[in-house]
Amino acid sequence: MDDIESTNRAGLVEKVADYLREHIVMDHFQPGQRLPERTLADQLKVSRTPMREALKILASEGLVVISPHRGAVVADVSPEDIQEKAYVLSVLEQAAAELACTKATEDDIAELQALHFEMKAAFLRRDRQNYFRLNQDIHNRIVLLSGNSSLIEIHAKLSRQLYRVRYLSNQKNEKWSVAMAEHEAIMAAMEARDAEQIGRELRNHLGKTWVKYAHEDNSQGVEKSTPTLAKIK
Repeated sequence: MDDIESTNRAGLVEKVADYLREHIVMDHFQPGQRLPERTLADQLKVSRTPMREALKILASEGLVVISPHRGAVVADVSPEDIQEKAYVLSVLEQAAAELACTKATEDDIAELQALHFEMKAAFLRRDRQNYFRLNQDIHNRIVLLSGNSSLIEIHAKLSRQLYRVRYLSNQKNEKWSVAMAEHEAIMAAMEARDAEQIGRELRNHLGKTWVKYAHEDNSQGVEKSTPTLAKIK
C-alpha cells in the first residue's frame, strides 16, 4: 500500500511540475514573477505538499528560484547566461549529431525524415505551435541517437532551462524560412551520414535562430498577478 501511495504521489508531483513548467514556457508566468504556493495549490485543487515538491523540481531545472524571503520566483536569466548556455547546447547538439551519423540505423533516419516532413507541413500551414513541437522532437531525437547517456542527460537539463527562450523566439522569428532551409540542410547531411557537415549545420542553425531573443525586453523583475489555472486531472 505504501508503495502505491508513493507512486501516486510522485505522479501527481510530476503532473503539477509539468503544468507549471508549461505555463513558464508559454510566458504565462514571466521572469521575476512570484509563484505563491498556497494560491497555486488552491487553484489546482492539490495540497501544498505536491506543489512544494513540484516547485523544487523546477528549481533544480533552473526555471524557478526559491528563497526564504520571497518563496518561489520564476528565474530571471540574464542575456549573458542565456548566451553561455546556448553555446554549450550548440556544442552538445553538434557532438550528438556527429555520433548519430555513425550510430543511427536506416529506420532511425527514416523516422527523423518523417518528423521533418511533418514539421515542413506545419511550416507551410504557418502553424508555429506544431512547428515548434516537431522542431524540438527532431533536435531531441538526434541527441538520443547519439547513444551517449551523459550527453543526453546534460542536454535534457540545459534544454529545459532554455525552452522558454526557444519557444518565444520561435513565436517571433521573422526569418522562419531561413530556419526551415537550415533544417533541410541538417537532414540532407544526416541522410548522407556526413558527420562533419551535420555538425557544422547544427552549430550554424542554433547560433542564429534564437539566441538574439536573449537581448529583448522580457519584462524583467516585474511582479505579475497569478493567472487562473485549471484543476489538475
